[in-house]
Amino acid sequence: MLIGVIIFFLFIIVLLMIPVALSFKIYWKSEFEGNIELSWFFGIINASFHPLKSTNHPAKYEQRKNKSRYPQRSMYKNNKFLYIIGQTRFRQRLTLFMVDLWHAINKRDMNLNIRIGTGDPAETGQLWAIFGPVAGILSTVKDASIEIEPEFFDTTFELQSRGNIQFTPLKISCIIIGILLSPTIWKGVKQMKQVEQ
Repeated sequence: MLIGVIIFFLFIIVLLMIPVALSFKIYWKSEFEGNIELSWFFGIINASFHPLKSTNHPAKYEQRKNKSRYPQRSMYKNNKFLYIIGQTRFRQRLTLFMVDLWHAINKRDMNLNIRIGTGDPAETGQLWAIFGPVAGILSTVKDASIEIEPEFFDTTFELQSRGNIQFTPLKISCIIIGILLSPTIWKGVKQMKQVEQ
């Protein structure tokens, strides 16, 4: 029985060591659309994904943007995620996770453009505290065009991305498990729950 369990886990590990190839084109402005092509197990397994478009009507999206301009609210009380990002250790651990994840992926002809804003200059500044350093690192990557820009006055999330990437599921899984087991992350989650109360 024990030998069978060991063989099963070894088989799973071997499968997770087989690289996955992804080819994608993703767009998000007033609605989400794109195409993702997946190839695994040396090309034997192939799949195609076409994410459904957002049901948000462009006019309603613009109306929400205008209403959110210069909102009068407390950054720390009304946005729990931005609150824990304000914690230095949490921010550093999350940044390390993003960098590790980025380096674990083999990239080819990759293009990524993101424009993001919360509608409040102070909140966007807090958000940029974590995305700014990551954006600086990504802007120096060879064989890729990476641009991440803040929008300080409007509620904005615009994304355009395309490229071909390859990664090993086992390596990605280890990185994700690492952050899930991180005491710093769980401390941040605990602080978030305290803010809710």
